[in-house]
This record gives sequence, C-alpha cells and structure tokens, in this order.
Amino acid sequence: MILMLVGDFAEDYETMVPFQALQMVGLTVHAVCPGKQAGDHIATAIHDFEGHQTYTEKPGHRFTLNAGFDTVSADQYDGLVIPGGRAPEYLRLDPRVLSLIRAFAEANKPIAAVCHGPQLLAAAGVIGGRTVSAYPACAPEVALAGGRYAEIAIDGAVADGNLITAPAWPAHPAWLARFIAALGVRISLG
Repeated sequence: MILMLVGDFAEDYETMVPFQALQMVGLTVHAVCPGKQAGDHIATAIHDFEGHQTYTEKPGHRFTLNAGFDTVSADQYDGLVIPGGRAPEYLRLDPRVLSLIRAFAEANKPIAAVCHGPQLLAAAGVIGGRTVSAYPACAPEVALAGGRYAEIAIDGAVADGNLITAPAWPAHPAWLARFIAALGVRISLG
C-alpha cells in the first residue's frame, strides 16, 4: 500500500499520473491532505514548460482524496509519494507532515518525490549526504539541507538508497519505474 501526500495546487500530472499508474500495477494508493478527509477535493495546477524563465501555471482538475490524513501512519504503508507543485511549500510548515516523512525515512521505505516535492524532504531533514534531484529552483534548498543536488535531464530520475527523485513530470517513466522497482513490484505481460 502506498501513501501519497498532496495539498491544494499540487501539480496536476504529478498527482494524477502516479495515483493512476501505481493502481494500474496493482498497488493501493491512499491520497491524503492535512485538514481534509476522504471524499474532499484538492485543486491541482498544471505546470508547463513553454520557453519562459520558469514554468507557467494553469488550473488543473479537482482531485478527490480517498483517505484522511489524521488516521495514517508510516507503518501502514510500503512507500510514500510526494508530488510537486505549490503544495510542498506550505505542507512543509506542518510538523505532522514532517514527522510522517521522517517515519518513512527512518524505516528505510521507498520515498518518491518529484519537482518541488523535495522541499518536504529538505524540511524533514532526511536528505543530508544524499543525492537528490528536484525542480532546478529547489537546488538551493537541497544544498542547504545537506544534500547533493543532481542536475539531470528533465526526463531523468535519480535513486539514492530509498529516495527516488526527479525534476518534473516529464520524468514519470523513469521516476515511477525506479519507485516501482524499489517497492519490489514485478510487472509481467501476458
């Protein structure tokens, strides 16, 4: 079973695609947000790369949560997914979120974070001495938290122990493949 931490204005693709793809391979995914319950919604934002100095932002979808944050603990789950977008910037202010992330890290369970998701890893203090990718604007936070920022292609991913990170949603094939492998999930066609 997988836990996904989201919040309002999480990146749409980084929320929707992993949520659906992980279920496609037979995993149960619980999407939670502090202050919200199962059946509540978050608003997502679509970030795109259109040649400007940074990404653009457009309204995304209403994403329905399927579990409540207040009832989850790391010992219930095999791995953690942290989408990017703007949600990590304020979720990192919630001590319960940081405690939950630390519990996954201390148990050495796979943690997949993409784009701005590593802001939560930095705030939780779990990236010291580790190689971590993120959206390039988050590189200073990775370094300030004692991590080594991996400057990789936007469609690449990096794994360092239980941490699987990537710069943005174009990396979904590489990022999700590494996360699924870290979980020990085997896919067979036939």
